[in-house]
Amino acid sequence: MKRVRELELINQIREIREFEFGVFYFFKGGIVISEMHEGAHFNWKNAKKAVYAAQEIYDKDIPFIYIANRVNRYRVAPLEWFKYHKNRFDMQHIASVGPLRNNFFSTLLKKLIFPKRIQTFTDLEKAVDWALDISKKANK
Repeated sequence: MKRVRELELINQIREIREFEFGVFYFFKGGIVISEMHEGAHFNWKNAKKAVYAAQEIYDKDIPFIYIANRVNRYRVAPLEWFKYHKNRFDMQHIASVGPLRNNFFSTLLKKLIFPKRIQTFTDLEKAVDWALDISKKANK
C-alpha cells in the first residue's frame, strides 16, 4: 500500500502532526490523512488530539475530509465512534483505505453512526481524488 509521503499531493501539506499513536497530514482544502502506528489503540482520548489539531489548522468554514490510510494494523474501539457523534465532532466526509476484508466491520459500524458519509477504498490515490473533488466543490 502507498503511504502519504509517496503522493504527488505531498507539496500541498499545510502541517504534519505526529502523535504517540500515529501521524496526521493536514492538507490544503480541509483534507486530513492519518497513518496510525503499528499496534496502536486509537480511542476517543487520542482522537480528540487530532480533532483539536485540525480545528487549530483550518478555518471553521472548511469541512474536514478525513482519510484513514490503514498502512499498519491498529485497533479502534468500535463504540468510540459514538463519542465523535455525541461530542459534535461531525465529520461530513470519511474514507478508509486498505484491504476490504480488514475494513468491512469497521466501515459497517461507521455507516450506522455516520450514514451516507463513509467511503471505502483499496487505493490511496483514488481516495485522495475523491477528497480533492469534495474539497474543490466545497471551496468554490
